Amino acid sequence: MTQDAPIRTVVVDDERLAREELCYLLGTVGGVDVVGQAGNGLEALSLIREHEPDLVILDIQMPGLTGFEVARRLLDDGSQAHLVFVTAF
Repeated sequence: MTQDAPIRTVVVDDERLAREELCYLLGTVGGVDVVGQAGNGLEALSLIREHEPDLVILDIQMPGLTGFEVARRLLDDGSQAHLVFVTAF
């Protein structure tokens, strides 16, 4: 990522409205490019491996794989993405 390049971001949340709100807010900031959205941990891993984002906004509580389990797998894979955890709880 160069200084002028947008921050390539994947947003992961099992609640569709939460994902949409996060994407909307990121769009108002500028300099952020949402390259993918996922509704569960398995989708997230696939998108992250495909797009190699700079940033992953990751819900903690999701069915299947939790955000922490996704993070562990990303670390084991050697992902360089920065992780931001979010939760409604």
